[in-house]
Amino acid sequence: MTAQTGTPGSVTTVYKVSGMSCGHCEGAVSGEIGEIDGVSSVKAVASSGEVTVVSAAPLEDEAVRAAVDEAGFELVGRA
Repeated sequence: MTAQTGTPGSVTTVYKVSGMSCGHCEGAVSGEIGEIDGVSSVKAVASSGEVTVVSAAPLEDEAVRAAVDEAGFELVGRA
């Protein structure tokens, strides 16, 4: 799901990530995705496996997949 937010010029995308089980997992995923150019905020929720990313422009799925892989988890796709 990709939707415009109330902030002009920003895009919110929700991704599904498998393997997160705790706050440390959330922090690892958020930290890696947060390093992608253009990302302004990341909120990972282990209980739902959802990661909400706000960015200046739509992100390349492969960049997000690489960041999630680096954190040790698997990107399932967009929620």
